[in-house]
Amino acid sequence: MSLNTRLLFALLGLPLLVYAIMAVLLVVQNGAQTHTMKKERLENAVELITPSLSEAVADADVELLENVARQLLSLNGLRTVAVFNEQGSRLLLLGKSALASLSPPADQQLIMEDDRWRLRIPLTTVNADDLNILGWLDVEMDIRALTLERYKLIASLSLGGMLLGLLLFLIAFAISRYVTRPIEEASHALYRLSRGDYQLRLASSGAAELNHLYNHVNTLAEHFQQSQRDMQTQIEQATSELQASMKTIEEQNIKLDLAHRSALRANAVKSEFLANMSHEIRTPLNGIIGFCRLLGRSSLDTRQQEWLQHVHRACDNLLMLVNDVLDFSKLEANRLTLEEADIDIVTLVDEVMGLHAPEAQRKQLHLVAMVYDDVPTPLCGDPLRIHQVLNNLISNALKFTHQGEVIVRVMLDNHEGQHVVLSISVSDTGIGLSDTHQQALFNAFTQAEPSHSRQFGGTGLGLTICRQLIERMGGEISVESELGTGTTFSFTLPMLAHKAIERPPEISLDNPHIRLYEEHLPTRHMLEHLLQRWQAIPMPVDALEQEQLLILGLEHNDFSPERQTHWQNVINQTPCPVLILANSNSFDLPPLRLTYGGETLYKPFSRDQLATSLDQLLLPALVPSKPADHPNLPPTESSVLKLLIVDDNAPNRELLKSMLESPTIHITAVESGHHALEFARNHNVDMVLMDIRMPGLDGVQTTHALRRLSSTWARCPIVAVTAHVLSSEREKWLAEGLDDVLIKPIDETQLHQLLSRFLSHTHRLADFRTPPSSPMGAKMAIKPRYANTKPATLPVVDLELGAHLAGGKDYLAREQLKRLIDGLDESEKQMRSAYSQQNLATLLDWVHGLNGASRYCGAPELALLVETLETRLRTSGLDHVHGLLEDLYRAMAKLRTYRPLLLRH
Repeated sequence: MSLNTRLLFALLGLPLLVYAIMAVLLVVQNGAQTHTMKKERLENAVELITPSLSEAVADADVELLENVARQLLSLNGLRTVAVFNEQGSRLLLLGKSALASLSPPADQQLIMEDDRWRLRIPLTTVNADDLNILGWLDVEMDIRALTLERYKLIASLSLGGMLLGLLLFLIAFAISRYVTRPIEEASHALYRLSRGDYQLRLASSGAAELNHLYNHVNTLAEHFQQSQRDMQTQIEQATSELQASMKTIEEQNIKLDLAHRSALRANAVKSEFLANMSHEIRTPLNGIIGFCRLLGRSSLDTRQQEWLQHVHRACDNLLMLVNDVLDFSKLEANRLTLEEADIDIVTLVDEVMGLHAPEAQRKQLHLVAMVYDDVPTPLCGDPLRIHQVLNNLISNALKFTHQGEVIVRVMLDNHEGQHVVLSISVSDTGIGLSDTHQQALFNAFTQAEPSHSRQFGGTGLGLTICRQLIERMGGEISVESELGTGTTFSFTLPMLAHKAIERPPEISLDNPHIRLYEEHLPTRHMLEHLLQRWQAIPMPVDALEQEQLLILGLEHNDFSPERQTHWQNVINQTPCPVLILANSNSFDLPPLRLTYGGETLYKPFSRDQLATSLDQLLLPALVPSKPADHPNLPPTESSVLKLLIVDDNAPNRELLKSMLESPTIHITAVESGHHALEFARNHNVDMVLMDIRMPGLDGVQTTHALRRLSSTWARCPIVAVTAHVLSSEREKWLAEGLDDVLIKPIDETQLHQLLSRFLSHTHRLADFRTPPSSPMGAKMAIKPRYANTKPATLPVVDLELGAHLAGGKDYLAREQLKRLIDGLDESEKQMRSAYSQQNLATLLDWVHGLNGASRYCGAPELALLVETLETRLRTSGLDHVHGLLEDLYRAMAKLRTYRPLLLRH
C-alpha cells in the first residue's frame, strides 16, 4: 500500500467513522425520546377528559359527550375516539376508522402496533365508596409521523456525512500531495539515474529532511557521471588496443587457415595413398603366402623347412602391417562405417577364442572366456569391428604372455530400456607394463619397448586402431598393468537391445552327478558354473557319490609316459564315460583309451562344443531348456596428518583407525554426515575418508556441504570408501566433487598409496609403513585370495584372511567377525521384510551394509555371496535374486555356528 493511500485512509477514514457512530447514537436516542414524549402526552390528555366523559355517560348527555370527545380528537396524531357503555355498545365514534369492540378493560390499557397506538381507559363513578364502571374510552393514535421524522433525521445526518467526507477528502488529498510529491520527485530522479541520465539535479526544498534526500541524490548523480567519464576513457583505450590486436589475429588466422587447409589436403593425400598402397601390396602378398603354403606341402629337408617358416612368418607380419595400415588410414580419413547386426556375444567370443587356440596350445597357456549370465542376447552392433578389437587384444595378450593364463570376461555394466553397456576385459599374466609405457600405449606406431617389434612382431598400430574403433562405437578403453605381473585391458561397449532377452541355458540336464578334475582354478569355476546352469551336479574328485560322467582337465605334462599311465588307470577304473579337456592340440597328444566311452575336447573349447559333448555322453537326449614401533622423538604438531573418517558402521571405523594408527597421523572418526559437519565447522583436516551410503546425509550430500563451508574444505581431498560401485556410479561421484573411490576391503598398501598421492608432504608418512606380511599375505595383496571362486567351495571362516584384511591384527579380525555375526539376525530380518514388500531401495541398503561389513572379516563365502547379490540388484533389480537370497541366508546360518568357537579364543 502506497504512502499516499495510507494518508488518505488516516485523514479520511477515522473522522468519518467517528461521525457515523455519533449519528447512529443520535438516531437511536431521538427515536426513543420521541416515543416517550408521545406516549406521555396521550396519557395525560386522556386522563384530563376522562372525568368529563364519565359524567356525560352517567347523565346520558350525548351533546356533552360529543363535545368532550371532539376536544380529545383535536389532539395531534389522534385518528379515532370511541366511547362504549358497560354492555359494550358504542355510544360515540369520532374519527376515520371504526374500532373493533373488545372486552371491557379493567384498567388503563395501551396497545402498541407498527403504525398505531390504541389506548383503552374505563369510565367509572364513585357511589358511597363503591366504584361503578359505566363504560370505557377507546382512543387510536397514528404514529407514522414519528417514523417519518426518524427518516428525515437519518437523511440529514447522511447528507452531513457526505459533505464532511468531501471536505476531509480535499484536505487529505492536499496534505498527501504535499508529503508525497518530493518523494516522487526523488524516485523519478533515481529512475533517470538508473537509465543513464546523470545530468538531472534536484532543487532544494523547504523541509530539512527533504533537503538531505535531494543532496544525497545529487551526490550520487555526480558520482555516476564521473564514473561514466572514467569508463568511457578506459573503453576508448581498450578499443584502440583491441583493434590493433584484432588486426594481428586476423593476419594470423589467415595464415593458420591456409596452413590448416594445406595440412588437410596433405593428410587426405597421405590416407588415400596408404589405402591404395595397402591394396596394391596385399595382392602380391597373398600370392606369396599361398605359394609358401603349397611349397610347405612338398618334400623339403629340415633346413629348407626352416627357411620356409621364416618366409611365412615374415609374410604374416607384413600382411598384419598392411591390414593395420589400411584400417588406420580409413579411420584417419573418416571413411570407416559401422554396421548394425544382431550379435550373440557368446558365439562371437568363442569364434575369436578358436582363432587363437593354436597359439595358446603352442605356448601351453590357459585361454578362458567368461560371458556372464546377465548379458542378454541378441544385441545389435558391428560384429566385424568387435571381432577385430577382441582379436587384437587377445593376440597381444598371448604374444606377451609366456606362462599362465589369458582370461576374457564379458559383463553387463548397465541396462536401461533398449540400451545396454557391456564391460569387456582381457587380462593376462604376461610381462606387464610400467606406468610410463601405459601413458603412451595407445599412440600410433608405439610399443612398450623398441625391441618388442623385433622380438614379438607387430606395428604398434593395433591398440591405436582398437581405441579409435571403440570410441567410434561409443565406448572407452583403459589399461591396468603392473610390470612383471600382467596386464588387463578393459573397454565399455554400448549396444542396442531391441530384441534382447535373458540368455536361456544351452541344454537342460536331468541333475546328473559329474565328477570334475581341473587344476586351473578359473577354468574349474567356469565349468562348475556351466554345469550348475545346465542342471547338473558337479562333484570334487574326492567325493564319495557315484558319478555319471568324469571330466578330466589335463595339461600337456599329463601326457608324459608316467602321467599317461596314471590317467589311463583312472579312466579304466571309472565305470562311466570320460570327457577329457586337453590343453593342447590333437597332433601333440598320444591317444588315451576311453574304456566306457567318452570324448576329447581341446582347450579353448566353445560353450556349444561342451554342451554338445555333454548331451551326447549323458543320455537321455537334450530336453528343451527353460529361461531362466614407537618413535624416539614425539612428532611435532605441524608434522602430524589429520584424517577424518565418516562411516555409520562402527566396526568399519575402528578397523580403518587401526590400519591408519601412527604417531604421525591423528584420526577423528564420526558416525554420520551431520557429525562430520559439526566437526568441520571448528576444525580442518588433511583428508577425509567418506562412506557413501549413510542414513540421513549420505556421502555425496555431506561432501557438497563440506565443500561449501570454506575454501580450505573446498580443496580438502575427500575419498569415497564403499563396498560396491558400478563404473557409472564412480564417474558420477567424481563429478559430484569426490576425489577418488576406494573399494572395500582396503589394505594398508592402498591407504599408503592414497596418502602419498593426495598429500604433497610425503616425508610426513615416514612412520606409516605396511607391516611385513607373510607369503600368503603378499600373494593376496596382488590378487584376492579367493578370486573367481564359487561360494559353495569357499570356507565359511578364514581367520588368516581376516587377519590380513585387518592389517595383521588377529584380535581385531576376531572382534570384527564377532560383530558381523551378532548383526546377522537383524540384517536377515530386514532383508526378508524388504524382499517380501518388493522394496528394492531398502533391500539394497541392507545388502550394501552387509557387504561393507563383510569386506573386512574372514568370511569368504558370505562376502562373495553378498557382493554377487548387490551386483545383481544394481544391474537387474529384484528379478532373479530369490536363489541368491536363499544361498545368502544359508551362508549366514552356517556363519552363526562359528560364534561359540570364536569365544574360546
